[in-house]
Amino acid sequence: QVQLVESGGGLVQPGGSQRLSCAVSGFTVSSYTMSWYRQAPGKERELVAVITSTGGSTNYADSVKGRFTISRDNAKNTVYLQMNSLKPEDTAVYYCRAVRYREYWGKGTQVTVSL
Repeated sequence: QVQLVESGGGLVQPGGSQRLSCAVSGFTVSSYTMSWYRQAPGKERELVAVITSTGGSTNYADSVKGRFTISRDNAKNTVYLQMNSLKPEDTAVYYCRAVRYREYWGKGTQVTVSL
């Protein structure tokens, strides 16, 4: 059974850091293109970062480039999103997505950036 379980969300102050995890079961993360999306209240879900299955190339939304880093640990079958220099506008529910022949989504983890 395929499962994507996000964790690591919570409340963080502006300028702080946080690391999100997406633990995967049912397939190997290295064989799927893995990505992080986020959805803020009243806004559409947007792509934040992606890491490809072949070669592990990464790409980022302009709004997070230079601050966020996506990575994967094949041994732990987990994908991470390291978020630095967080801003209030980064507040959102963050979702993990996997795509190969079909797509899978996690249920999300809330990140709140506030004093």
